[in-house]
Amino acid sequence: MSKLDYEKMPGHWLLSSLGKTVLRPGGLQLTQSMLQHLQITAEDYVVEFAPRLGVTAKLTLQSNPNYIAIEQNEQAASKVRSYLQKANQQCLIGTAERTGLPDASATIVYGEAMLTMQSAKQKDQIISEAKRILKKGGKYAIHEMSLTPAVEMDGMRENIRKDLVEAIRVNATPLLEEEWKAALKSHGFEIDYVKKVPMHLLHPKRLIEDEGLLGVAKIAKNILTKPAARKHVLKIRHTFMKYEKYLQGICIVATLKED
Repeated sequence: MSKLDYEKMPGHWLLSSLGKTVLRPGGLQLTQSMLQHLQITAEDYVVEFAPRLGVTAKLTLQSNPNYIAIEQNEQAASKVRSYLQKANQQCLIGTAERTGLPDASATIVYGEAMLTMQSAKQKDQIISEAKRILKKGGKYAIHEMSLTPAVEMDGMRENIRKDLVEAIRVNATPLLEEEWKAALKSHGFEIDYVKKVPMHLLHPKRLIEDEGLLGVAKIAKNILTKPAARKHVLKIRHTFMKYEKYLQGICIVATLKED
């Protein structure tokens, strides 16, 4: 990659190019909590929005459900397809706003680290699409970046938004817990479960938990040998640490009401 590529690259693709496999705000631990509360079985019809590197897909597939991933990036889709072994497991090219899937065809839908990067209108469209493809009583789970209540008291929301956009090169617009819940409730979802953890994506302890010692060593080597990438990673880390008081990972599991 050229220096220009690394400087302009969206943060999640930059980190993945350096060997980072877990790119979720709450790390692997929060993903596992989400899956635990979804209680996926072989009888389920699961749709995953934006699987990217397929880390969660691999965990989901251990339960042997009917599985469809919707991914707009062909390179990421190819990666996910390498994990799929059965006829009832697919990765389709598409967007979470318009999956092309039939109405009421899924029992479980989930997406991670993707609603945060959408505008308010797109967030609403994606949640609406999740509702459309879910059967009544089905579950929808999200794992996203969230703001802590301190952000309102200190008036830091717009500062955080601008600095996140500048650092990770995507339109990051995290919401407060109550705002995430309200967005789901407005589409007829009932909140079943909420868990929050610190936004420690690039903290040493979280890195080891998510990637293991060998994975961290690989990432460190790549960062050290690629100055342009290192500059961008340090900017991202600085931004996360600067606003550590105001950022967290959040997981919400909700059920589509029967009536």
